[in-house]
Formats: sequence, structure tokens, C-alpha cells
Amino acid sequence: MMPPILEPRGVRLVWPAQDHLASYVSALKRGWSPDNIRGIEATREQLTAIGEDSRAFLSSLVVRSPNGEVITLPDGSKAPRLPGYRRWLWDGEFCGSIGFRWQPGTSELPPHVLGHIGYAVVPWKQGLGYATEALRQLLQEIRAEQLEYIEITTDPDNIPSRRVVERNGGVFIEQFIRPAAYGSTPALRYRITLDR
Repeated sequence: MMPPILEPRGVRLVWPAQDHLASYVSALKRGWSPDNIRGIEATREQLTAIGEDSRAFLSSLVVRSPNGEVITLPDGSKAPRLPGYRRWLWDGEFCGSIGFRWQPGTSELPPHVLGHIGYAVVPWKQGLGYATEALRQLLQEIRAEQLEYIEITTDPDNIPSRRVVERNGGVFIEQFIRPAAYGSTPALRYRITLDR
């Protein structure tokens, strides 16, 4: 039996925008990172990018046609960027982010992309069901991409993240070792089948 999905009041997904940017910057300055792997390094990079050109930063979070762009993996190597976007969790202020990336025409992902979806909630709002609700909302939205399924990976000891996925219909697929670019650490892979 699947645990019930919490329904936190007022949390919704918003597009990254100038109106919400000050609250996002405040979360970064409080030590939150949108990147569960690169942590504070990613936070510093984002604060620098926002300071240099906030409009360019915001547009970099929604890229449906990467046109040959590359991303930097945690070990510094480069790989092709997939179409993808970030949404921000909002309850009157910024409280986290959730991202979706995909390969057009298939549910499969290239080896350098560990999952379709990643999310991070600010520490001072964790435990309120926000990630569960954000994933529920995003799953409704991404059905338009006509994927059969999406995959999400998490650390084996990250019980809250595992519950978020399971509460949204995620089924455990396997334990695996992340590629060297991600530190060759253990991870769990979950799959959520999408009704089309």
C-alpha cells in the first residue's frame, strides 16, 4: 500500500522570473544549493551569474532547444546538454526547485544524465511535503512530452527523497554505481510510469 500524498497548502510551481529572484537569491545566501551533488560550489556559481546578468541567468534555467550547448559534470568534464527546465517551489516565498530534462523521442537518457527529475527544498521548509507536492505537480505537466516513464535517482540513505518518489508512484528499479564523473558512489534508481 502506497503512503498517502501530503497536500501542503499553498505550495505551487512557478517559472523562474525576475519577480521571484530576490527570494531565490536570499535562499542561496542562506546556504541552500540547487545542486545536491556540487553543493556550495554551485551556489557560488549561481550568485556570480545572477550578479553578472540576472536575465541571462533566468533564461538559462529554461532551455527547450540546447543547440549544441554543453554542461559541466561534477568532475569538470563536459557533456551535451539535454532540453530541460527548472521550476521554483513557491509558497509566498522561494522554497525550493525542481528540474526536468529529457531526450526528445525516447524515455531513455544518455549515461551522463542520471535521471529525468531532480529537486531540492530549502532546509527550513523540509518535512512539510513540499517536494512530494512539487513532484506531483510536475508529473502532471510533463505528460505532454509523451514519455513512457521517467527515472529519478537518489542516495540509498536519503529516506525522505525515496518517500517523495514512492508517494508519487515510483517503483524501485535497481541499486547502481554512479559514473566516475559523479564520484562512483552508490545510488538507487526509481521509475514512474506515465499515463499518456
